[in-house]
Amino acid sequence: MTQAPYHISVKHGNMLINVPRNLFRGPDCEFVDDKVKEFRRIMSGRYPWLTENSLDVLLRNARNEMLRITDEETGGRSTSKSMASKGKTDAAINHLRKYLERNPNDADSWYTLGELLCKSGNIEEGYKAMNKGRSLIEKE
Repeated sequence: MTQAPYHISVKHGNMLINVPRNLFRGPDCEFVDDKVKEFRRIMSGRYPWLTENSLDVLLRNARNEMLRITDEETGGRSTSKSMASKGKTDAAINHLRKYLERNPNDADSWYTLGELLCKSGNIEEGYKAMNKGRSLIEKE
């Protein structure tokens, strides 16, 4: 199923709801309060049986889906950079390594892994990862 360019699809019960991407901002997909308020108003008008709790669940699921999509679109780099900015460098490195196991030809992710490894003090392995990324770019 293809995504609408400005929406993400989120399943809520038996409904498939298109949630606007502009409800979120930043690498952590934080909510934009005024956009969320308007979305809640629209959803309550269209589906009056949805409770506040149901809308909370829908929005939580939408945020999780947006995080997944953003991470997929950025080759694992979005989540890794967010983790690293919060001081979770080891978790960021592990996240990128798992992504690269599934997508070993992603040059940008190799380069980002190299940067994170260097920042964590593992210079030699960091340079190897960066060189792997460069070699993939040269093949293209």
